[in-house]
Amino acid sequence: MIRVEDLHMHFGGIRAVDGASIEIEKGSITGLIGPNGAGKTTLFNVVAGHYTPTSGRVFLDGEDVTGLAPHELFHKGLLRTFQIAHEFSTLTVRDNLMMVPDAQKGENLLDAWLRPGQVRAQEQAIREKADDVIDFLEISHVADELAGNLSGGQKKLLELGRTMMVDAKIVFLDEVGAGVNRTLLNTIGDAIQRLNRERGYTFCMIEHDMDFISRLCDPVIVMAEGKVLAQGDVEAVKSDERVIEAYLGTGLKNKEPA
Repeated sequence: MIRVEDLHMHFGGIRAVDGASIEIEKGSITGLIGPNGAGKTTLFNVVAGHYTPTSGRVFLDGEDVTGLAPHELFHKGLLRTFQIAHEFSTLTVRDNLMMVPDAQKGENLLDAWLRPGQVRAQEQAIREKADDVIDFLEISHVADELAGNLSGGQKKLLELGRTMMVDAKIVFLDEVGAGVNRTLLNTIGDAIQRLNRERGYTFCMIEHDMDFISRLCDPVIVMAEGKVLAQGDVEAVKSDERVIEAYLGTGLKNKEPA
């Protein structure tokens, strides 16, 4: 689904990503871990089109998408969430979801004047899809709540729901568990697994919680100093001496990634 070849992203003299190459298989839930400053988020930002790499290539389904803007990648089915949720705080949860699909007829003044029936029909279809997403994520109790009033975990669920409003091929999740209580984290994990199994979503996720990574991810990719250090299943990665050294000698068995 995603192939990254010899990617470099430099900021002046800082080599945030320094020759990283990864592959994300279709249908997988791939974990991306590493100590602070490893280059994980920068790699996400390059793949998702927020940065144009210094060098290297990014391929989506075999197509070279290096340097495409986020909105162009959105239309190709590549989406990402952020560590800090980017909701429309003054809109309801349902309205946040309904904002996602593009090319809505109601946004066109001529359609609104001349084709009101088509506008209403499309809006109803989008509302029904939003309600389906709300039911899937089990957040119907906050469907009419302003998104700005949600808890951190509920906002993360809403971000996940927004990816469901379009035909996503692959979703990059940036620290979906950050600031989320254990109960909601389990709900988010269940939703990710169901989207993977039932709707064919491919995921790649940066995460600090190794229990969460162990539950969801195979394989796991480890980055350090801008490079890919190791890749494999969780247990193999946790016992890799290079990974243990990258985590200051304490190892992943005794220390969660920073």
